[in-house]
Amino acid sequence: MAILAAGVGFGIRGGILANWGAEFGFTGGQLGAIGGAGFIGFCFGIIIGGVVVDKIGYGKLVFAAFFFHVLSAFITFGATEGQSQQLAYNLLYWGTFVFALANGTLEAVANPLVSTLFPKNRTHYLNILHASWPLGMVVGGLIGWTLGNPEGMNVSWKIQLGLFLVPTVIYGIFFMGQSFPKSEASAKGLSTGEMLKDVGLLGSAIACYLLVLFFEGPLGLPTGAAFAIGGVLLIVVGVMTKFSIGSFLLFVLFIAHVLVGAVELGTDGWIQNITGNILTPDQGKILFVFTSLLMFILRFCAHFIEKNLKISPIGLLLICSVFAVVGLNMVSGVTTFIGALLALSVYAIGKTFFWPTMLAVVGDRFPRSGAIAMSVMGGCGMMSAGLLGSAGLGYAKDRFAAEALESNNPAIYQQYKAETASSFLFLEPVNGLDGTKLAGALAAEPKTPEQTAVVEASIAGDRKTLKADSFIPAAMAVIYLLLMLYFKMIGGYKPVSIDHKEA
Repeated sequence: MAILAAGVGFGIRGGILANWGAEFGFTGGQLGAIGGAGFIGFCFGIIIGGVVVDKIGYGKLVFAAFFFHVLSAFITFGATEGQSQQLAYNLLYWGTFVFALANGTLEAVANPLVSTLFPKNRTHYLNILHASWPLGMVVGGLIGWTLGNPEGMNVSWKIQLGLFLVPTVIYGIFFMGQSFPKSEASAKGLSTGEMLKDVGLLGSAIACYLLVLFFEGPLGLPTGAAFAIGGVLLIVVGVMTKFSIGSFLLFVLFIAHVLVGAVELGTDGWIQNITGNILTPDQGKILFVFTSLLMFILRFCAHFIEKNLKISPIGLLLICSVFAVVGLNMVSGVTTFIGALLALSVYAIGKTFFWPTMLAVVGDRFPRSGAIAMSVMGGCGMMSAGLLGSAGLGYAKDRFAAEALESNNPAIYQQYKAETASSFLFLEPVNGLDGTKLAGALAAEPKTPEQTAVVEASIAGDRKTLKADSFIPAAMAVIYLLLMLYFKMIGGYKPVSIDHKEA
């Protein structure tokens, strides 16, 4: 129920991005950054929660998550029409951040708890746990489809978003009076430093670099100060672990999960907007609900795939990567609703097993790390989704749409370009299309030739964005293939005991 609440909130937010763009005039880059906050806050919740959960217990973290969920709603509701764009942006950004902080805190409890309860079948039960995420997105998508339809009820986005508080209250009630077990590492009395040794300097360097991007980007700290904070955090880990280098295998898994976060969750945050733009907004919502429902069903099949088809977790991840590459390229070329259903089904099959199966691999191979390795890896994936996936896709949409319009109609581009430039990492800043003007062109019936040119450029940008996105699972496929060869060399993939030391 707790993971369901997180999915409902995420699904609703994905559906109201267009409302925010139209109401406040945000660019794709600004909307991508707000969506990205929905992942960055998760990183802080799951990493901090993962470090302390074995010491303070699961119950206290559940209470903290409940508090953050409620607080996030009040912050977000502070954004109202007539405010300055910057104030509205700040309220929506930090409201989304606190919502994600709650989600991360919950997963710092859920992942190690399920891993502890089902040590001999982690892949199956972690997939079942995370089936609640797409189910929540189904509910969130249905809310947007029914209540947010401009030709139907057209309920305020604040009322739509507030409905995630219903499952939030339910999970808060469910957790009252529950008692929780200890992880295997905690039961053995391992210190936090001992649990961190497998992560070590290698794994921590990935997490610290992503934090540097956060300090430098959303927080606006100078580059030198951001790197200094990241360096201090890395030294702290070094002292705690007696400067353990960490497991190279875990380091590779962390890199793969950074890519997982970018392609799965980063794309999820935009897919309603993109497919709704290529087809119609209503069809985009229907497709989002359909693919989320397909994911929900498929996540109950992980045990069958692993046991009956004799496919290891790494083999499953490799197959999923190939499906994701093919699916994203298929979606980029859709022109009909039926074609989109087929293309998104292929993509959904690909992304379904990524996240929970990666967590299961860490639980299987690094039991000495307790909740920490699992939480740090989950945090890296979510931070990547926010800083690289969501923000990167927003930048790509702005860039490709602007290039398409400027190359064909430079005068129209000058009229429709946004005042605020979008930027991403080291890439050249670009002025995308103004969100309010684009929304007006999309809604106009009949459209003038000028409006038609703007809409066509926006769609062309979306198609190119999806093609660029497909390079991420392609890189993941290479990593998983190499991991399969590694496990074949050492006698095959299998879970290990807490006394095992991974290379």
